[in-house]
Amino acid sequence: MAPTLAEPFGDSSALTDFVINQGNGVKGLSEMGLRALPKQYIQPLEERMCMTNIIAQESIPIIDMSNWEDPEVAKSICDAASKWGFFQIVNHDVPVEVLENVKDATYRFFGLPAEVKNKYSKEHSSSNNVRFGTSFSPQAEKALEWKDYLSMFYVSEEEAFALWPPVCREQVLDYMKKSEVVIKQLLQVLMKGLKVNEIDETKESLLMGSMRTNLNYYPICPNPELTVGVGRHSDVSTLTILLQDEIGGLFVRGNKGDNWIHVPPIKGSLVINVGDALQILSNGRYRSVEHRVVANGSKNRISVPIFVNPRPGDMIGPLPELVASGEKPIYKQVLYSDYVKHFFRKAHDGKKTVAFAEL
Repeated sequence: MAPTLAEPFGDSSALTDFVINQGNGVKGLSEMGLRALPKQYIQPLEERMCMTNIIAQESIPIIDMSNWEDPEVAKSICDAASKWGFFQIVNHDVPVEVLENVKDATYRFFGLPAEVKNKYSKEHSSSNNVRFGTSFSPQAEKALEWKDYLSMFYVSEEEAFALWPPVCREQVLDYMKKSEVVIKQLLQVLMKGLKVNEIDETKESLLMGSMRTNLNYYPICPNPELTVGVGRHSDVSTLTILLQDEIGGLFVRGNKGDNWIHVPPIKGSLVINVGDALQILSNGRYRSVEHRVVANGSKNRISVPIFVNPRPGDMIGPLPELVASGEKPIYKQVLYSDYVKHFFRKAHDGKKTVAFAEL
């Protein structure tokens, strides 16, 4: 029996079947024209965005990268990474058309029929390196998140051409390749800020040895105030490079208590945030910060993050240069893949993952 618009999916197994097993995702729910949010998506009160906690007058730093080697610019990047954990960059080296192309490719992928997208789901994908899914970690969550995604872990161009969806692979590869220049600039500046002046091959591989790109789709949501696009979390990356569209909806935790700051879309900009791996490697000097995405009642939203990570087999801990200069380590050495598994084993829960590495 087809679900009714008024009482959609009272039965959780029917919802799981429609959203996950058939590959319709929340996009499929959104397009049914539901009048009420299915109860499986209703978040507990403490996880909903309280509009009185938004600091309207504050914003994260916006940094012009045209003279990225200028000591003043370098200082503003390091300050932003230590005080805010988030900043936006403009006049960077990733061409605007590359950004526009990857946004178009994101809409193309999510516009595919459910049965085509479903070929890339956990159950059907020919590789763990390509995954179409919904929410964050449905098996661990008490309430689901209103988001669909395609996640692509980069191994090689050959593998990408063999496994990634043809409608978006070239645009995603181009976006990753062109972003690498900016990633290296940022890491060079951030390492110099820690007095690590030499990034040799070993260090480069530790900082950016693996990369994953997600295409995120947040469809129009009935009762958006009752759910979330993405719950509160910090990333497990070294750095995350985020391209967002013009809709808005990303919020970052402010420096004082339970306050949140909106990250306004700026055409052509990229949002940069410090991940847990860099917080651990920098011995807490750079901060990974909680962020979240609200659901939207009137517009579909997309975003495309590149997660720049250590390799799964790397040990991460405070950089030896910091410990050698007499700094007391506040984190232990942990295997990066163990850290990531710990993150994905549970629902989004703010910044609790980093405790896994604390001494």
